[in-house]
Amino acid sequence: QVQLDESGGGSVQAGGSLRLSCAASGYTDSTASLGWFRQAPGKEREGVAALRRRSGITYYADSVQGRFIISQDNAKNIVYLQMNSLKAEDSATYYCAAAPLAYWPLRPADYKYWGQGTQVTVSS
Repeated sequence: QVQLDESGGGSVQAGGSLRLSCAASGYTDSTASLGWFRQAPGKEREGVAALRRRSGITYYADSVQGRFIISQDNAKNIVYLQMNSLKAEDSATYYCAAAPLAYWPLRPADYKYWGQGTQVTVSS
């Protein structure tokens, strides 16, 4: 059984920063791919950043490239999403997701396990 627990959401002004955390528990092989996704009201869920844990290869959506950083602490089994230079359009519920292998790391359908989400609100 895989469990993902997100934390770190909140409200921030445009230009500010937040760091999201995702604590993963369960079989390591089931969380070889980890990703952060977001969904704003009335919009589809979209991939923001992803990580192949063994290789450390990262993937980013064009909209966050250069502003967001995904990283991992293997000892604590936590994946982080550092979000800098936040914009109003970054406001959404952010979800952590995991899969044994995500062929398309930023595609939600490739992920089997999901956290409950954490809200991020950026005011302009």
